[in-house]
Amino acid sequence: MEGAGGQTDPARTVAPVLRHPAIAGEARLDRSVREQQEGSHRVLSENKATGQLTDHWARISDRLRAELGEDLYSSWFARMDVEERAENRLVVSVPTRFLRNWIQSHYLDKLVSLADQEFGGIDAVQIRVRPRGVPMRGRDGGQEAHGNGVEESGFAEAASGTIAPAATATEPSAAGTAGLDGGERGSPLDHTLTFETFIVGKSNALAHAAGLRVADAAPRAPVSFNPLYIHSASGLGKTHLLNAISWRIRKTNPERRVLYLTAERFMYHFISALRARDVISFKDHFQSVDVLLIDDLQFLQGKSMQQEFCHTFTSLVDAKRQVVVAADVPPAQLDSIDARMRSRLAGGLVVDIEAPGLELKRDILRTRLAEARKRDRSIDISEEVLEFIANRINGGGRELEGALIRVMVDQQVARGPMTVDMAALALRDLVQPNEVQRVKIDDIMRVVGRHYNVAKADLLSPRRARSIVRPRQVGMYLAKRLTARSLPEIGRRFGGRDHSTVLHAVRKVEDLMQKDDQLQREVGLLIRLLEQP
Repeated sequence: MEGAGGQTDPARTVAPVLRHPAIAGEARLDRSVREQQEGSHRVLSENKATGQLTDHWARISDRLRAELGEDLYSSWFARMDVEERAENRLVVSVPTRFLRNWIQSHYLDKLVSLADQEFGGIDAVQIRVRPRGVPMRGRDGGQEAHGNGVEESGFAEAASGTIAPAATATEPSAAGTAGLDGGERGSPLDHTLTFETFIVGKSNALAHAAGLRVADAAPRAPVSFNPLYIHSASGLGKTHLLNAISWRIRKTNPERRVLYLTAERFMYHFISALRARDVISFKDHFQSVDVLLIDDLQFLQGKSMQQEFCHTFTSLVDAKRQVVVAADVPPAQLDSIDARMRSRLAGGLVVDIEAPGLELKRDILRTRLAEARKRDRSIDISEEVLEFIANRINGGGRELEGALIRVMVDQQVARGPMTVDMAALALRDLVQPNEVQRVKIDDIMRVVGRHYNVAKADLLSPRRARSIVRPRQVGMYLAKRLTARSLPEIGRRFGGRDHSTVLHAVRKVEDLMQKDDQLQREVGLLIRLLEQP
């Protein structure tokens, strides 16, 4: 405003600017109070929303636990956390990529269905991987510390221990290594079980070729058959092949991570991880390998163990990682394994290692004898004795090597050449059950009677003449050694004698053979005559 004469009134212009300090302070205080009140309302609203979110998620978790069971829930969902609801989408998080990928592949539809039932209007669930060190929320909306919420576990960092060359090995961290720490990540490898020491014949040629194919595959090359399933009776070379594959990969393809485990070792690691509450790290560890070899799968017991192996197997095969499995029986005969798992195992290349033929037996024995002679030149085993072992010992390389060792030890003790008769005596208790049962007591009586020129009626009679007693005792001894018959049954077949008489005869012949070389040779000859085809 202007006063008379057009002059501005100073009092009127200064008043809006120079307000009293008390009045200005009150205005600022009013604004601060309003902002605090608005902030409090906002925080309360956010806390309420967060509490409602975690309450909804707690109910979804309870539904998952009830529908899937405690084992599956603990394996896959115990470390899943709810993050937010964004319109028609629910966002959750997990600590690792492997967990995210598995849940997306196997449980996403169930998650969407449960989330829609609980929240309403949900048609998608997004699974994120939590950054390293970010903890889970508790059910009360606060923060709940937990074991190992990291994107890449200590297993992955330590994956080059037993499962990779020692040159690249690193010490695993204390966290994230439950059940597979230190030198226990894989089963020990035998340095003698390589492809160079594996003797190939018709019975094992296919398994050998398949194992070489796996071992020589280029890193990240397409897998032509997965899994490779090798089965055979015990001692025919399954473990040798799995060790050979492991050694060859370590030597020729060090960038490929290979892990060899027995089924029992797998179970041990899983139980250790459960006790340490670190199953997620256990799972992640197996996802870091390029080639997984599991031996003696028939020993995998327990529903939880089998489910865990099934998860591991499926995720590796789906990711084009090679799996090699060995067992005593073909997949269809793994009665303790789930039918779906048996079907998956049969879906790759199934290879049977048969018992070695005569030619392969000879090759095995000659090779092992040559190796032994390099260490001790005094070993003297003839080709005739090797032929006897090859013809008389059933089974695989393990049984043949055991028989050869027995003969070599006997030859070293005797300090002279080993004869076939001596070998027959040394190996009399190594004859396989199917061979033993082929010999009949009637055959024994016939061969013994012919050798000693004694009639069968005399062997069965109560006569005590020396010319009859000794052949009768030898016959009882052979019946005990070469058949599965019990002592009472042998006694009944030898003229109705009791078991104590048979036991006395067996011990008498054993004692005499220690002193009488002639009797030892006679018994060895009789064994050969009875066991020949």
